[in-house]
Amino acid sequence: MAHTLVIVESPTKARTIRSFLPKDFQVQASMGHVRDLPNNASEIPSAQKGQKWANLGVNTTADFEPLYVVPKDKKKVVKELKSALKGASQLLLATDEDREGESISWHLLQLLAPKVPVKRMVFHEITKEAIAKALVQTRDLDLELVHAQETRRILDRLVGYTLSPLLWKKVAWGLSAGRVQSVAVRLLVQRERARRAFRSGSYWDLKASLEQNNSRFEAKLVKLAGKKIANGNDFDEATGQLKTGANVHLINEKEARTLAEELRLAEWLVNSVEEKPTVRKPVPPFTTSTLQQEANRKLRLSARETMRCAQGLYERGFITYMRTDSVHLSSQAIEASRKCVETRYGNEYLSKKPRQFNTKSRNAQEAHEAIRPAGEHFKAPNEAGLEGRDLALYELIWKRTVASQMAEARLTMVSIDLGAGEASFRATGKRIDFPGFFRAYVEGSDDPEAALEGQEVLLPVLEVSDSPAPKALEALGHQTQPPARYSEASLVKMLEKEGIGRPSTYASIIGTIVDRGYSTLQGNALTPSFTAFAVTALLEEHFPDLVDTSFTARMESTLDEISTGKVQWVPYLEGFFKGNKGLETQVHQREGDIDPGLSRTIDLEGLPCVVRIGRFGAYLESKRLGEDGEEELIKASLPQDLMPGELDEEKVELILKQKTE
Repeated sequence: MAHTLVIVESPTKARTIRSFLPKDFQVQASMGHVRDLPNNASEIPSAQKGQKWANLGVNTTADFEPLYVVPKDKKKVVKELKSALKGASQLLLATDEDREGESISWHLLQLLAPKVPVKRMVFHEITKEAIAKALVQTRDLDLELVHAQETRRILDRLVGYTLSPLLWKKVAWGLSAGRVQSVAVRLLVQRERARRAFRSGSYWDLKASLEQNNSRFEAKLVKLAGKKIANGNDFDEATGQLKTGANVHLINEKEARTLAEELRLAEWLVNSVEEKPTVRKPVPPFTTSTLQQEANRKLRLSARETMRCAQGLYERGFITYMRTDSVHLSSQAIEASRKCVETRYGNEYLSKKPRQFNTKSRNAQEAHEAIRPAGEHFKAPNEAGLEGRDLALYELIWKRTVASQMAEARLTMVSIDLGAGEASFRATGKRIDFPGFFRAYVEGSDDPEAALEGQEVLLPVLEVSDSPAPKALEALGHQTQPPARYSEASLVKMLEKEGIGRPSTYASIIGTIVDRGYSTLQGNALTPSFTAFAVTALLEEHFPDLVDTSFTARMESTLDEISTGKVQWVPYLEGFFKGNKGLETQVHQREGDIDPGLSRTIDLEGLPCVVRIGRFGAYLESKRLGEDGEEELIKASLPQDLMPGELDEEKVELILKQKTE
């Protein structure tokens, strides 16, 4: 009996979907992409072996025709799919509903060359209702989406395969360059340079512990004799001194301690009490990017782990499709969220009317929904039968979705100004009058110092001319801090803000940067390596456009215009790669100008020597006077785990001393 063949990407997705399909449907998995550009020389077919462009996998002389091959590990899969198609009456291509999924379907179509009717089946959640609907609402393949994905793949190959060999010759063997990867590495390097150039400033202030009606509260010194007290924002990062023209009073340790003694005996008076009611609205439900950010902040998951985990939840029918830039919720999702609020928190916690969000991100693509629990009724996290990180991530998605339909939180911000002698102090508090959506969800912050949104800071009831009693006064010393290194969350946020790359690719970009040794994760911070410094400096000097954020963002917009048919892909690639200003010509012209010695040298300010990249990693090179009074060159390898951010004069002296001894 003839059957309908359905092809999806993964075995898990195949298993889930099979349970919702009629008996005469057969579901097979393609195991991701079945064809791609050749990865190495052994994959190039013999007919193309001798061609100059074959290694690149793109025929730049014939309209950038890509050379697609079936990798060794996919030959068996393709064979199985072909035999499954033999007895089929129709073929349904049910790969994911985005560029990558559209592309996989197109490649399957090219390879299998079916003689039976073919339909494209799309859905963004794997539930009984969604699958039933998708079976009725099939469509044709969207070739503009396929072109957009193909152009992106070709463009990334042209950049990677043209620049990487140059880096092998000029810096070190095995290095890679990438269209988005190199820009992301540069962001890390720029931040590290700013940290190295940073000069710390110090300032003091006072903290008072006061009591009114047996209730303790804290206040901070803000003015002295009517003049504002200096804080961290008043310092110049390059000098560690007060910014020129800063009209503030800088207190030193001695002054702070003397003042603390004096004020213990002073009379304290409340000069003003200000109460300001305010409301907080819930944040939109998750997109790919915001899910990666929050999972990194709250669950300490890497972008890669988050996507792997979300993929599993989607394929097993727990959440909607996890690659999306949209914050939109379907009416079914809004209804399901509102039911959850009613049953769990009660009617007063429900927003007055259903809340819908609009996508603001640059280049938003894919007509999906936000990431949310799947189905018409959301499974409560404790009833989902999940555990470990699967449960933690599902709970995060559940809470954020449900919170989006909850009432606003109502707060009162309280600010109390107090005077003691010539000093003015301020106490700030926060009262939560109605928690609203805080009951379910409070968004995390990249700044560990930032006060948590959902926490109260209660002050006693105070009125003007009240006189609270000072219980303790503490002089506090502070050092200004260099700009923080990027965490995965803050790097994802930055890439999205600048419009660089696609949120669906951030996980693999960050993974590549770490795997290829451009960065290490220290705690939750991405710290660039010596190689990252060398490669970034070379690209900045000789190919500034390719590591420029606005240039990369414009390129991203053009790729989006190709997906809507506004821009033709072949002329775009011609302009980018060929001609006097094209990448190919630039690399040939510059190659002779780039001095490998200089490219392997990293100039880090404040060091009495240079750092070079050698065949076995980074090393120091310094000229020293030998025992015979002659100048000699000393070379000393740097420990593998030492990063540029940690290398200072003291460490250099120690490493060189160990070498000479």
